[in-house]
Parts: sequence; C-alpha cells; structure tokens
Amino acid sequence: MSYTARTETASLVWRRQFLQSFLERDLPQLGVTIPAVTLRRFWSMMAHYHGQIWNAAELARALAINESTVRRYLDLMTGVFMIRQLPAWHENLGKRQVKAPKVYVRDSGLLHALLGIGSRRDLEHHPKVGASWEGYAVEEALKALQPDDAYYWATYNGAELDLLLFKKGRRIGVECKRADAPTLTPSMRVAMTDLKLDELYVVYPGEKRYPLADKVTVVPLAEFAGAV
Repeated sequence: MSYTARTETASLVWRRQFLQSFLERDLPQLGVTIPAVTLRRFWSMMAHYHGQIWNAAELARALAINESTVRRYLDLMTGVFMIRQLPAWHENLGKRQVKAPKVYVRDSGLLHALLGIGSRRDLEHHPKVGASWEGYAVEEALKALQPDDAYYWATYNGAELDLLLFKKGRRIGVECKRADAPTLTPSMRVAMTDLKLDELYVVYPGEKRYPLADKVTVVPLAEFAGAV
C-alpha cells in the first residue's frame, strides 16, 4: 500500500501504478469501454479542478468534447468512488445561490499523484495545497459523522460554507481551514444566520479546541467526530 512505502518516492510510484492499473484493467472489467488514456486525461483535469464548482462547459472546452460526454465521464468516476460530487444546498433566502455541485478527487494520495506532487515539501509549495486540505477534511468529516445528508452552500455575493450536514434534525456547518489559528469570518456569520445552523465547526490541522463565537467552535480535525 502507498502509505506503508518506505520512502515518498516509493509511495508515488505505487500510486501511479495504481492509477494505470485501475484505468487499464479494473474499469474494463466493469464493462467500461472508454479508452484509458481518455479517462486519465479527464481524471488529471479533475485534479486541477479539485474543490471547485463544477463547470461542464469549461471542462468540455478544455478536453475538446461535448458537455454531455464530460458529464458522463464525471458520473462514471463518481460511480466508482474516485470523485465526489458534493451537491449545492439552496433555499428561499432572497439571494442568488450557486446550484452546481463541487467536485473532489476523493483520495488525497491519488490527487497528489495526478498533480505530480511527490513529497510533503512539494505539497507545501503547490497552489492546490489549500484545496487538498479541504478535500481531505471533507472526506474525513463525512466519514466521522455519517450525516443523513451533506451539501455545500454558496451565494453569488461570496458567502460560502464548505459543508452543511443534516444529522438527526440538526443543521451542522463545517468550515475547513488550513491555518494555525482560524478566526471568525464574515462568511461564517452569514452562514450561521441565513442557514440557521445549530452549530458551526471550523476544522483545522492544529491540536487546540477553542470557541470563536456563540455556537462557533474551532476543532482539530482528529477530534471532530467526538465534538459533534
């Protein structure tokens, strides 16, 4: 397995071999007839769009295919659990809200391999480091909490919430911040008010739990499950 490799180089080699094997052997065994090189190009493109709002027209232009085809590729890779489509939440708020899903490469190790990130140092200097952390935190939060439903939320005015989780009748917000000491932002205040959140948790890679405001708490990602 990649995480048991003795060196970062060996880990990257394993992940690259997995990508090739998955596309050339595993998918055809599932009846997928799309050429491996085509899906590899799409998957690599999705890595660059990791954590962004889905834009079929933009992806179709980049890949020189039509929108229905790029949508079929997305649904295929979602169906085999390699990509997550996080749906947008919208309700009657009197504000224009984003309705397209966000897309993530679900496995951080494969994301890094697709982006050519071979080491922790490479990751720290890569422009997708923030999006990488967000995607990892989203997956870990969903795995830990097992919500009834999960969405993200965004308005065209710039307010945004990384995760809106529904669990046993509660509305739980989650913001994923790659920062040493996250602070309260205007977007968090808007989300608390507009979405009538019961709690808002700001998960980060640190070790200290502390309050930011009423019902807003910074929590280490490793402790998220026990905090909710």
